[in-house]
Amino acid sequence: MNYSSIKLSNLSLFCLLLLGTLVSCQLDYKFYDSTCPNLTKIVQAGVWSAIANETRMAASLLRLHFHDCISNGCEGSILLDDSSKFTSEKNAFPNKNSARGFEVIDAIKANLEKACPSTVSCADILTLAVRDAVYLTGGPYWFVPLGRRDSLTANESAANANIPSPFEPLENITAKFTAKGLDLKDVVVLSGAHTIGFAQCFTFKNRLFNFDGSGEADPTLDETLLASLRSVCPNKDDSDTNLAPLDQATSSVFDNFFYKNLVNNSGLLQSDQILMSDNRTASLVVYYSKFPYWFNRDFATSMVKLGYVGVLTGQNGEIRKNCRVTN
Repeated sequence: MNYSSIKLSNLSLFCLLLLGTLVSCQLDYKFYDSTCPNLTKIVQAGVWSAIANETRMAASLLRLHFHDCISNGCEGSILLDDSSKFTSEKNAFPNKNSARGFEVIDAIKANLEKACPSTVSCADILTLAVRDAVYLTGGPYWFVPLGRRDSLTANESAANANIPSPFEPLENITAKFTAKGLDLKDVVVLSGAHTIGFAQCFTFKNRLFNFDGSGEADPTLDETLLASLRSVCPNKDDSDTNLAPLDQATSSVFDNFFYKNLVNNSGLLQSDQILMSDNRTASLVVYYSKFPYWFNRDFATSMVKLGYVGVLTGQNGEIRKNCRVTN
């Protein structure tokens, strides 16, 4: 048996063992090899250009992919604008005025339409772009199974219901992951994406001034970090959209400092710091804070797993010519 056969066998086993009936195992690492051979080069060039222009874009693309997959599956529905038939997921509370990176996907799609018209789905472009965004900021590289097709509609209500909120308890967040075929380990590993990027003040300001309605700061929050955050996010409504780095130490580098921060009570979002409140998740946090290699390896594994959620393949969906509208 040659290497390619082993890889395909492992892929099939991965699908069957990890994701059961939620996955159509019609994705293939070589899906576009003959129909669009320059695909990965075109995507990586587009992502590199976007990150060179704005480092923050790496985290924005990562968030865009997660919000697409966890909402209604990795089928590119988050990329659709409003139409006469549906309301865009961009209007959902977790995405409104915060989801970013659409123009990056548009630019990559335009270049791919020139190279191989009506061939590569927007869902696959986003999945590949996220891999490159992580890699170009210092994170792991992983092979992406391809062959997703694009949805014919968007689902704003699903986005509101399924995307975890920074204010939710751990059990609610975990339930949203498990409903998509993910597990508690994936919760901890994928939360590590917050090693890059920024958050708006309104997502954590309650921890600074009125934690759980107490009128005081969250007692678990490191005092030095508290003082710093209060200077960025004063207790006024007009500071709600100010930005603070999710990782105060290395906000533009994909590393394991997110976990080091949690161990030191310096997690920005309550939904992140809460990982230290459960023995099962806390043990993983401590482990990843000490062993960056294993975090990178497990992050790559969880991202592949996430990329299978709710995919459309075969004759389902379509290959959009423009990621913002259906054909």
